[in-house]
Amino acid sequence: MRIIPAIDLIEGKCVRLTKGDYSTKKVYGANPLDVAKEIEDAGLSYLHLVDLDGARSSHIVNHKTLESIARNTALRVDFGGGLKSDNDLAIAFNSGAAQITAGSVAVKNPDLLLKWIEQYGPEKIILGADAIDRKIAIQGWQQNSEIDVFDFIIQYMKKGIKYVICTDIACDGMLQGASVELYTDILAVCPVNLIASGGVSDMNDIHRLQKIGCEGAIVGKAIYEGKISLKELGDF
Repeated sequence: MRIIPAIDLIEGKCVRLTKGDYSTKKVYGANPLDVAKEIEDAGLSYLHLVDLDGARSSHIVNHKTLESIARNTALRVDFGGGLKSDNDLAIAFNSGAAQITAGSVAVKNPDLLLKWIEQYGPEKIILGADAIDRKIAIQGWQQNSEIDVFDFIIQYMKKGIKYVICTDIACDGMLQGASVELYTDILAVCPVNLIASGGVSDMNDIHRLQKIGCEGAIVGKAIYEGKISLKELGDF
């Protein structure tokens, strides 16, 4: 299972939110490149980079930070947040993203997402399936929908999606454990490369996610709060 540390960006700084609430913003580092280099130095190869400014404003904002990390490290970066147009996507890939995560656009403009899958290939496009009470949420989690997370994933699997990041919003930033039950249920009906995100609090959570068959696990707040060390993750 891949271990994917996360950096969330607001105004070019590393932050974490709780349950996606922007009012809970906590700044952990002024320089995301320094954090990315620490991740690389620990022997990790992947980074989940989220443009929270972009998610809120519906267009890419922090692409210069992406470019800096991609240029100065060997990390394979998946980038998400505010990718709503062909131009946004081109900027993300031209700035060094190895993959992008598409969430809101998959709900609001599915034809555009299908075009991206065809144009860039399914290896480069990750479906963002962020959910609360097993219903999809969009726009940086500011809007809820009535779309069932299982139906959502299955719909896009049929159209070529191979990778899915699923965040249980109720767990995100809480450090109270990953949503193992939800991911187990998803994997039972959706044979997809599932990347778990949200709630990871210790190495036991990592082992549980590996046991149920997740392809990857995103770790954020647990790193910044000292619950899990980068060395532990690098040695996994």
